[in-house]
Amino acid sequence: MEQGAHLVSTARKAIDAVVLEGRDPDESGLPTWSVGSDGFLKELRGAFVTLNKLDGELRGCIGIPYPVRPLGEAVVQAAVGAATHDPRFPGVEASELDSITVEVSALTKPETIECKSLELPKHVRVGTDGLIVSGQGTSGLLLPQVATEMGLDAETFLSLTCQKAGLPADAWLTGKVRVLRFQAEVFAEATPRGVVGELRAHKQP
Repeated sequence: MEQGAHLVSTARKAIDAVVLEGRDPDESGLPTWSVGSDGFLKELRGAFVTLNKLDGELRGCIGIPYPVRPLGEAVVQAAVGAATHDPRFPGVEASELDSITVEVSALTKPETIECKSLELPKHVRVGTDGLIVSGQGTSGLLLPQVATEMGLDAETFLSLTCQKAGLPADAWLTGKVRVLRFQAEVFAEATPRGVVGELRAHKQP
């Protein structure tokens, strides 16, 4: 839990820096709080940062799916992106900072699901696995907690991930796309700038 709180705090500091100071932490070298001595911050891992309003409505979500950067750096990049570069929303303003909650998902390395297309639902653990659908020049990703929050079964989760990629909902049945799964450790503020807890949506019931 201490590590989760550190990750959320890192995301918060990055958001404050870019919104309040107009300073992208990546521009002048990452600050010490994102690359500290803690070993887990140096692990190569993907990460997503999700911002939610008090009513639960999404305010921004950006991430790095693959383990190409140390976790601390990935969280900073994702946090800045969620606050300022999500194309679905205008940038977060200073007046909003105390009315949004921050959620950080630290990802495992995505792995391709090797099976026949019709068997894919059997290999998707709803509540545990997130999905990436890749093919035809595009890709889409849904985090593990999405399936739990929306009450999806495996088939619907696959279809929605295809649609997130801009593909037909049944693209996963064609054998022309690659389906990958990953897991996540998910930590979120209970209230804006409040206590951080670990979400259970990513864990197998």
